Amino acid sequence: MADNEPVNDLALLLTPEGRALLEEVRDTDPAQELAVATRLRREHPAELVSAALGQARLRQRAAVKFGAEDAGRMFFTPNGVEQSTRASVAAYRARRFADLGVASVADLCCGIGGDAIALARAGIRVLAVDRDPLTAAAARANADALGLAGLIEVREADVAEVDTAGYDAVFVDPARRGGRGRIFDPEAYSPPLSWAVSAARRAPRAAALKIAPGVPHEAVPEDAGAEWISDGGDVKEAVLWFGTEPGAVRATLLPGPRTLLSRGLPDPDVRPPGRYLYEPDGAVIRAHLVAEVADEVDGGLLDATIAYVTSDALRPTPYATAYEITDHLPFNVKKLKALLRERQVGNLTVKKRGSAVEPEELRRKVKPQGPHAATVFLTRVAGAPAMLIGHPVQV
Repeated sequence: MADNEPVNDLALLLTPEGRALLEEVRDTDPAQELAVATRLRREHPAELVSAALGQARLRQRAAVKFGAEDAGRMFFTPNGVEQSTRASVAAYRARRFADLGVASVADLCCGIGGDAIALARAGIRVLAVDRDPLTAAAARANADALGLAGLIEVREADVAEVDTAGYDAVFVDPARRGGRGRIFDPEAYSPPLSWAVSAARRAPRAAALKIAPGVPHEAVPEDAGAEWISDGGDVKEAVLWFGTEPGAVRATLLPGPRTLLSRGLPDPDVRPPGRYLYEPDGAVIRAHLVAEVADEVDGGLLDATIAYVTSDALRPTPYATAYEITDHLPFNVKKLKALLRERQVGNLTVKKRGSAVEPEELRRKVKPQGPHAATVFLTRVAGAPAMLIGHPVQV
């Protein structure tokens, strides 16, 4: 609870005075907060002013995930902003539930209600459950603020004690952060992944469990499908789906959505660098679907342990970014510096995979200057440190 105080005293903010003050401070520049607070405390209680300014700050942060319009009406806790699902991802998952014919979902560990909101907007009735009183209060306030209270019932309870038998589906988003930061062991989630899997298996029609994208593939139950989701190129989460396609593995890229399904292909061959390098999306890499991308572009790997695909063909694929390679050199900072100086490269993008060299360290050493742009890949080619220089191309 310490992380949620005092900026989220919802009882104060939900009063007419609190709502009016929230509207007044909504666009406050953080640099001006002290001056604004000093002025407002002449007319309002100090704790209300602090709560309103803190909530305004959280709404500004939340706009990245929820959009300015929704975030400007919702109520947040610091943990809620940090841990809630991005609205685009939640909307995609809600559409999958709706396409499965799901009419009602028990949203367990609902947080401030981001997923419940998306489900309700897809026309699905939701029971949203969280054991933290303040978080549950925020979820209830958000359902009301967005006009979805008729579809969302918020219940403050321990999810282990909630009967979900009356719902078509279950969605569980276990807490993956503790007092020491991010939790990597799925059995250390709250509730543990094993409990969430048991709850999912009891769902009449379908279930989805949101987990960390770094989950080992061997931890995926045999009766679950696994999906890795990225949004704008950033990997956001993995989801275990029950009641859909057991054993299916997919990578979904948003916006779109575009989904790549595993075909069980063997690892691609290692081959010398070709004219083009393909950098698969992070969701594709996490889902272990690099072979599917290599097959699409008639490519192979630069190195057996590196997820860079090389090909002499320029083929359209939404699952990887293509670069035309102009130079392939053994790793050598002096040679790279000379080449960049010769080509007057000042806008240098440094990417690395399988290299211990940090991009900013390399940038300081080569001191790029000039009007032109280039991308350098620090990687391994057949086990040897190498540099590949090129530029992105559109197909």
